[in-house]
Amino acid sequence: MASIGLNLDEQKAVDRFRQQVVEPSRDKLVIIDFWAEWCGPCKALTPLLEKVAAAYADKGVVLVKLNVDEEPFIASQFQVRSIPTVYAIFQGQPVADLTPARTESQLKQALDQILAQLPVTGGAGDSAGGPDIAQLVAMGEQVLADGDGERAAGIFDQIVAMAPNDAGAQSGLIRALIAAGRIEDAQAAFAAVPEELRGDPLVTQAGSALALLGSGVEAGELEALRAAAAERPADMEAQFAFAQGAFAAGQRDEAADTLLRMIAADPDWNEGAARAKLLQIFEAVGLEDPWVSAQRRRLSLLLFG
Repeated sequence: MASIGLNLDEQKAVDRFRQQVVEPSRDKLVIIDFWAEWCGPCKALTPLLEKVAAAYADKGVVLVKLNVDEEPFIASQFQVRSIPTVYAIFQGQPVADLTPARTESQLKQALDQILAQLPVTGGAGDSAGGPDIAQLVAMGEQVLADGDGERAAGIFDQIVAMAPNDAGAQSGLIRALIAAGRIEDAQAAFAAVPEELRGDPLVTQAGSALALLGSGVEAGELEALRAAAAERPADMEAQFAFAQGAFAAGQRDEAADTLLRMIAADPDWNEGAARAKLLQIFEAVGLEDPWVSAQRRRLSLLLFG
């Protein structure tokens, strides 16, 4: 893709494309999924592309999702007229239009035909396997950050099957299962983590999230805690109990809101228990998580104005 005569934004778009697509495509088959948030068919196709890309990762297939609203210049260069549009790229050049393939079997058949004709380097069994797994983990983390715990769990489950000794994949699976409300499955996944990964910070983070959840909270119990907190807004014990129960039930927004109100009302209550609990929640969710970043800003405003 030529860069002569481009403005600064277009040059940056080309640089991103080279990094995300052209470089990996030197020895991998890169699937580009042109999509947008407002596109209904895209939301149906994306999980299918993710599933197939994960299944073909050891054959050298990589999925890159390009939002046409964020990368309009790249979309225009590919003459994208409607979405979803899906291309297969090898050595920087389109080699197939996969847009018509809308089922798992169609996608796999198309990929099998392409891979039989191109010298694509496999992923899991060679020295390039690490980057492929890292890309898959990043994809799962993005889906998890978007709030789809169930779909993220499916992605991470496949990655763990391919790379059981990858701490990022193990941590992602546990946290995705938690986000999906599948606490018992998350506990089973944590118990199945290889012993040599137990001390890894990513796995420890997932373990902290499980510890905070405990055995979970029944809907009736949570409603009772919520009612008690509403009836006694000055009762710090009632507020704290509800915050713990809310997080255990997966209602992290309510948990954070309650703890922040407690900090605003009395930051020193019980030796700063509300702040300590909130920080524990941050660590469990992940300090790089966008939700944590937003809550940390709220905490900083409370503490430092």
